[in-house]
Amino acid sequence: MAEAICVFTKGSIIIKPSKKSPNLLRMIVLVFAMVCGVYICSVCLNQTKFGTSSKLLNVQINQRHCHDHEVDQSQTPHVHYPKPETFSRAECACNPVRYFAILSMQRSGSGWFETLLNSHTNVSSNGEIFAVKERRNNVTSIMTTLDRVYNLDWFTSASKNQCSAAVGFKWMLNQGLMENHKEIVEYFNSRGVSVIFLFRRNLLRRMVSVLANSFDQYAKLLNGTHKSHVHSVEEADTLSRYKPVINLSSLVTELKQMEKTVLEALEYFSSTRHIILYYEDLVKNRTKLVDVQDFLRLPQMELTSRQVKIHKGPLSEHIKNWDDINKALRGTMYEKFLHYNDY
Repeated sequence: MAEAICVFTKGSIIIKPSKKSPNLLRMIVLVFAMVCGVYICSVCLNQTKFGTSSKLLNVQINQRHCHDHEVDQSQTPHVHYPKPETFSRAECACNPVRYFAILSMQRSGSGWFETLLNSHTNVSSNGEIFAVKERRNNVTSIMTTLDRVYNLDWFTSASKNQCSAAVGFKWMLNQGLMENHKEIVEYFNSRGVSVIFLFRRNLLRRMVSVLANSFDQYAKLLNGTHKSHVHSVEEADTLSRYKPVINLSSLVTELKQMEKTVLEALEYFSSTRHIILYYEDLVKNRTKLVDVQDFLRLPQMELTSRQVKIHKGPLSEHIKNWDDINKALRGTMYEKFLHYNDY
């Protein structure tokens, strides 16, 4: 646009520049603001990326630090570093933990065996947690319970959570284990859970123990109190006075069913890392406890229990209709149970 020329006086000329467009000024300010904004955002983004990288680096360093312990490479899938939600492991955060489950049947010595394990400074075995039906209603409730146990967020009197080197529990075969074995085997293998099978060789003795324990649940022979396990000779003698009558018509069938259940469990969980124990072997040969500690990669300790055995001596002293049982099993594959030298 041409500049305006104003004549005020004769012989004087003033040249007045025209006013700039306000829209142009606004555009210049807007562009400047956008450039500044882009610059600031790029700086913040770089700082965020650096912070995230630093955090990831720290996590990687911590994980690497926890795995610096001398662990056999073959054992790596079975070594864990839990991060509980309910407490901090503090200085034990990098202590490796191994997961285990004791698979057994009622009255097979699992309670006694678990007290032996829990006498170890670094073992937390949390009892028969699936005795509560709600915890085994379906696969989801089972997995949720297992996660809590192995994350060290399950608290019992046996818990040594902060510095536990091995954590587990005992699981009876009739507590949802066999019905959901496929999902449980998959869980055990994916989480690196080691399985300890514990059974009785003499199934007739187990039958006596089951019947006597069932009777005491109603009779409550110990001053009106039912006890599945006792800690004194006097209590053991009181409970052993009861001699059950065994049903002859179903005897062989029940023994066969027990054997079948044991064989199925061994087959179902054969793909897991496992060890097979028998109650009678543990009683007669305490070096078996050394094998268990080696299996769980624990420092060796002398394991002890306060539990007292209830049914001692020959079976003939603990079965009321012994003569009939003796005749019924003669010549069968179960005759060995009659005179099996358990102890």
